[in-house]
Amino acid sequence: MIQRKTRWALASWSEVDEQKASNLASNLSLRPLVAKLLVKRGFDNVEAAERFLRGGVEHFHDPYLLRGMKEAVERIKQAAENDEKIRIYGDYDADGVSSTSLLVHVFRSLNYKFDYYIPHRALEGYGLNKNAIKLAADEGISLIVTVDTGISAAEEIAYAGELGIDVVVTDHHEPPEQIPSACAVVNPKQNNCDYPFKGLAGVGVAFKLAHALLERPPLEWADIVSLGTIADLMPLKDENRILVRYGLERLKNKPSVGFRALAEAGGIELDTITSTGVAFGMAPRINAAGRLDHAKRGVELLTTDDYDNAILAAISLDSLNKERQRVVESIVKEAEQLWQEKVAEAEAIGIASPPVIVLAGEGWNVGVIGIVASKLLERNYKPVIILGIDVETGMCKGSARSIDGFDLHAALTACDELLDHYGGHQAAAGMSLHRDRLPEFEQRLGKLADEWLSEEDWIPKTAVDLLCSVNEATLETITELSQLEPFGMGNPSPRLLFQHAELADRRTIGKESKHLKLSLGSGRRLLDGIGFSMGMLAAGLQPGSKIDVIGELSVNEWNGQRKPQLQLHDMHYDPAAALFPEREDFGKVYQQLKLLGEAQLAGLNERLSKQSGLSLVTVDLMLDVFEELQFIERSNGLMIAATSPQKRDLTTSERYREAKAKYEASQYTASY
Repeated sequence: MIQRKTRWALASWSEVDEQKASNLASNLSLRPLVAKLLVKRGFDNVEAAERFLRGGVEHFHDPYLLRGMKEAVERIKQAAENDEKIRIYGDYDADGVSSTSLLVHVFRSLNYKFDYYIPHRALEGYGLNKNAIKLAADEGISLIVTVDTGISAAEEIAYAGELGIDVVVTDHHEPPEQIPSACAVVNPKQNNCDYPFKGLAGVGVAFKLAHALLERPPLEWADIVSLGTIADLMPLKDENRILVRYGLERLKNKPSVGFRALAEAGGIELDTITSTGVAFGMAPRINAAGRLDHAKRGVELLTTDDYDNAILAAISLDSLNKERQRVVESIVKEAEQLWQEKVAEAEAIGIASPPVIVLAGEGWNVGVIGIVASKLLERNYKPVIILGIDVETGMCKGSARSIDGFDLHAALTACDELLDHYGGHQAAAGMSLHRDRLPEFEQRLGKLADEWLSEEDWIPKTAVDLLCSVNEATLETITELSQLEPFGMGNPSPRLLFQHAELADRRTIGKESKHLKLSLGSGRRLLDGIGFSMGMLAAGLQPGSKIDVIGELSVNEWNGQRKPQLQLHDMHYDPAAALFPEREDFGKVYQQLKLLGEAQLAGLNERLSKQSGLSLVTVDLMLDVFEELQFIERSNGLMIAATSPQKRDLTTSERYREAKAKYEASQYTASY
């Protein structure tokens, strides 16, 4: 028996959904599976679906719908006309680096007098700071334009005003109650902002500013916009989807010097680049600069036109990323050991381990603790807070990652009197506090977790999009599925459930038989499945049996041949369980009954079970359904098949509906 590793949450599906999908399939010439996915993701009419699949620059929103855009443009143009010196002030993550780089290109093209500034993560921390503002005043800066930061800097912006510096804020983070008294604040999330899309990254807001300044969308820099949008885990919907699509096309067909150098240094194939390649190949290298050195290294790479400078910068970033990986691995090892010690201590006194993982260490690099938190969450599936302690001051800077059901921002708000600063959202957050407050902080968070989370919440959940059959998993279907790309936050790669699929073969592959290869289906219609690091499951699988698997469809190309392939995420196999039969199974058994015409009921179940490979329980169910639908009659110890039965769908049988409902309820969690 192979148990599923996670809760499988299969989305609900209704007759109305089926009608909508049929309408999309007909009007947009789509295969049923693709049409169903569009409906499931909220694009349930032809106009919405077509815009999602094929929307372009014509669907960009007017940048002046953003509150504060008019004032921002006027002040920047005034500075240009008066030959004032402007400073772009960004953040040290990939979104901030992208935002800064974009405005460098834009201001350079407009011949503005400007420079840029990004604070040092370890020495200055996040956002505007008074020392940096004083430095700007000393250097003759009269206008600061923030990107990806500034919305919470009311005190700092007031200080800038005292020094004679105006500030234009462009940001996308959640606004606090007190909005800064800047000469302009551009943020789609602020109150009374009518902008229709609230999911822009910091670089997306900078792009809208550039659109307004240039009076056109500057798609020549869409590659930079796509980098920041993907790296900051923004939803790939609406304008983000369009921007990322344009950006990926530019990376493939006309990459800038900086991106070409970054790809060469990192071994990234630009001609086949996807959003996943940007997220796991490019973004970590750009982020590494701000984590271990200075984020300006990333800006230098993305804004240079000199290849020699670009390749040197890219090699430097690649080296920093490798060092970042070593630092992360070291801290993860220390943190996991600390956690296991806490677990052991709890077990020793007969209590449960803490529901929230709170770990702090002296010398832990605050630039990478968010990554460490993510890795511990993956291993333990509990909310995690990792903090680096400053030995001299005792202050701790922390990064948090959470599970479904535990709202980090709400939890930190409930502990605000213990914290010096905090910010974030449900799934990720940051905070600072003194080390003396850590025990109470951990206790309070644990109490909140006990109150907010149910027993089920502690089990990881896999969101399943749709049921799929082996017959649907064709190259043509996979090609159509690619129209839903780019995949990412808000538009994940479709996860499909193959329910009681027939296992034709299984074997292990790779070094030390680490990986699992399956063949699903029967006859000539087979679907290969690859389960990385799942080789140990092969011994528990029997060819000819039926299994449930979840995975993502892709195309495997080898020696000039292209075949559908399923990348396995999870599976369930219980040789003793009665799996619910498919329609094809009902059809096969009924054909056997028709051939018999008339037969003794005694021993019939065993005979049909042996011929079909189905369990006795399943055969009993089928006979009940056939009798209810008047396909057969059972009386006087005989089974008599109807000569010309009226055509009736299986779902008209109450016995069928009841059995299927019970089976599905036992297999999957409720719709999410």
